[in-house]
Amino acid sequence: MDRTLDIAIVGAGITGLTAALSLHAAGFRPKVYEAVREPAPLGVGINLLPHAVRELSELGLLDELLTLGVAIQDLHYLTARGEPVWHEPRGLSAGYRWPQIAIHRGDFQIFLMAKVIERLGHDAIEYGQELISAKTVGNRAHAVFSDRATGKNSEIETDLLIGADGIHSAVRRQYYPDEGAPRWNGITLWRSTSPVTAPLGGKAMIWAGSSAQKFVAYPIGKDPETGRDRLNWICDLKIADDGEPPTRDWNKEGDRADFLPRFTDWRWAGINVPAIVGAADAIFEFPMVDRDPLPRWTFDRVTLTGDAAHPMYPIGSNGATQGIIDARVLAMHLANANKVSEALERYELDRREATGQIVLMNRQQGPDKVLELAAERLANGSGPLDVVLPMAEREAVALTYKQTAGFDPAVLNERESYSAG
Repeated sequence: MDRTLDIAIVGAGITGLTAALSLHAAGFRPKVYEAVREPAPLGVGINLLPHAVRELSELGLLDELLTLGVAIQDLHYLTARGEPVWHEPRGLSAGYRWPQIAIHRGDFQIFLMAKVIERLGHDAIEYGQELISAKTVGNRAHAVFSDRATGKNSEIETDLLIGADGIHSAVRRQYYPDEGAPRWNGITLWRSTSPVTAPLGGKAMIWAGSSAQKFVAYPIGKDPETGRDRLNWICDLKIADDGEPPTRDWNKEGDRADFLPRFTDWRWAGINVPAIVGAADAIFEFPMVDRDPLPRWTFDRVTLTGDAAHPMYPIGSNGATQGIIDARVLAMHLANANKVSEALERYELDRREATGQIVLMNRQQGPDKVLELAAERLANGSGPLDVVLPMAEREAVALTYKQTAGFDPAVLNERESYSAG
């Protein structure tokens, strides 16, 4: 592909910024258009699984990422009473050639922005640009943006427009105008970070409970004020039926009184959920939402990627990871194909069905299914956990998800690089 190809990316989130870095590494010079006028390190923690960290490593980012986040070594699944359900090593401890890194989402995004500016220049990201419309005319994509500072509209023409603008994607809405709001499963998440001593060795992920009531925690670095571990945590509660529209605002500040009473007795060896929640500052409330898999991502010279293409429930730590892989695969095909249409066809062939399977598997609890099985079978009172849920069945749940999501260690370690050849 001609490296002078004009490429515009809508959205300076994790996927859009990784796409910019990947395209630059392949010899292109894309430009990113971001609706936010002044980016800030917002959000809480995310996990970058080894198949995402491999891609970031091939972009030369691994050493710095390890200073920003925590290399996770263990995953623990527990019942609501703290009884072990499943334990497995993670990252390098599990035999991957790359670590798993837990990191603050906002810090990671700002880090990627800095790398884009460092490698592509200060004009590589244009802020305050809200997409109004997008279409293909001839062999060029046309996009209209509104400047959030002045209110003035401007139009660009480009050889390719990449929609990386998240679950509320304006690019996606151009082609699926009747889709409506994201699909809510009735579960609300309360999320924050707490300066505490991270439990279970300090480099572990903890999943406890079941889908109707769950607690998740993992360290994402050091608290800048106290120097203690910065523990990212999530409390989930099922509060409505599946499919109802969310009743709360997005990114709303949460109230402990709405969820903490349900977790009063969640205290186990080394883990005290009320104390962890009590140590947090601001708490944020989110509905657990996704969208149905799409039959098509690409429309002539416009394509979708990341959460704009396949938003999924935050189960299995695959949201940001899959967006990073999208970006790398798209850049690889654009570098190696002879035509834009050929590259986009290959990209969609590689990624659309694969990510759709993860969306659907996450609706069935993904790797967290082992918690659901444990809760259901223990509730029947037919025997201890080792009897009602054999270890082989638990192992099969974990392996099946790894294979579907693309991070079976044997396969990942041996597959070819997505770097442009």
